[in-house]
Amino acid sequence: MPHLSPDARQLLFICSQNRWRSLTAEHLFDQHPHYVARSAGTEPGARVRVTAGHLGWADIIFVMERKHADILREKFAPELAGKPVICLRIPDKFQFLDHVLQELLRERLQEHLTHF
Repeated sequence: MPHLSPDARQLLFICSQNRWRSLTAEHLFDQHPHYVARSAGTEPGARVRVTAGHLGWADIIFVMERKHADILREKFAPELAGKPVICLRIPDKFQFLDHVLQELLRERLQEHLTHF
């Protein structure tokens, strides 16, 4: 198990149901020395539904679609103040840990994360 860097960044991944896309993104950072990741969903039936606490915890917030950013801004505007919200533009057409989804996430995240 790698040692976590003292300057580790906290990443939050958001999709609709927190079952496939955001959960896969969280999984990519298991045991990563420079990042700690969590995930949540915007919908009432999400596996883990996003809260103000999630947003307060995160250094960077990644959403899969623009609609997720819109929902966060509508419900949690004060908690988002000063926090980057980055849309990865990943459609809801992948299963959990799908290899194409993992590659797409890696590709889109590289421009935003120095140590990825």
